[in-house]
Amino acid sequence: MKQKYEVFEKVKLWKDEVEKQMDRKIREEPCSPRPKATPTPEPGSVDEDEIYWRRRKEDEELEWTPNSTHLISQFTQCFMLIYILLHVANAMVGSRSWIGGLFHRTTTKRDDKFIDYPLSPIEEERLQRLQERLQVPYDETRPDHQESLRALWHCSFPNVSLEGLISDQWKDMGWQGPNPSTDFRGCGFISLENLLFFARKYPESFHKLLLKKDGKRATWEYPFAVAGINISFMLIQMLDLCSEKPRCLPGMNFVKLLGENEEAFDVLYCIAFEMMDAQWLAMHASYMDFNDVLQATRMQLERELSLEDINKIQDLPAYNLL
Repeated sequence: MKQKYEVFEKVKLWKDEVEKQMDRKIREEPCSPRPKATPTPEPGSVDEDEIYWRRRKEDEELEWTPNSTHLISQFTQCFMLIYILLHVANAMVGSRSWIGGLFHRTTTKRDDKFIDYPLSPIEEERLQRLQERLQVPYDETRPDHQESLRALWHCSFPNVSLEGLISDQWKDMGWQGPNPSTDFRGCGFISLENLLFFARKYPESFHKLLLKKDGKRATWEYPFAVAGINISFMLIQMLDLCSEKPRCLPGMNFVKLLGENEEAFDVLYCIAFEMMDAQWLAMHASYMDFNDVLQATRMQLERELSLEDINKIQDLPAYNLL
């Protein structure tokens, strides 16, 4: 209500200012002296005073038209401004409803009126640990990062020997070039960890998506590995994980899931990958449609994470896709 009163106060100040300008405009207008009484002219004679005052009256009538138009314009602008501000004030203090009650949250918006919420010790610890993972860049000179990349290959193609960490073989997995490290720069080491977790935890689902086994596939399919990196990045944004605490409803609910299961982010990644592929097939998408498919996936995830009865990651309806 305080914001609404502030808006009304601004409207009053602007109204007063417009009235002051109008008063000043009127005072600045030249006052026409009252014409003196003149004797009735004789028939056929020409009265110079009468001619003068007639011309002066005609000039004033001509001047009134633009002046009146200007004042009307000022009134119109003033009332339009008042209408807009009242509309905004009502929007600021009014209830927030979802269109048709269908979308709990179609976009992840940080709430400017964010009210802090407490975290349990385990939620705080696991959130901090996850955020620390986000800060680790992929480093192709680190032995542990190299080993993780090799492990991803062996999980993906167990019967095919890898020629090297830089090889055209990587293109078969959906990397943009022979050196996957260049693709990791956009999201860091966690995107590799997500792919490796998917391959180890849910190998059947992983290979089904890698080899595009389900449904009628497009001529130009999405590149599997690069799609995985995009999903990691999308989840980080959607859950607002770069903030000290998530300030969006899906993110706040996710922290609860994280407190229940430390692997919640990695499992959610696997769910999101399955959802993305299902959306891809449902939309009959091709390579150029990937961003639209990813956006549709995000919207569906946000809706599920906004449900009230989600207490653990397995409660998500899309968990059954795994």
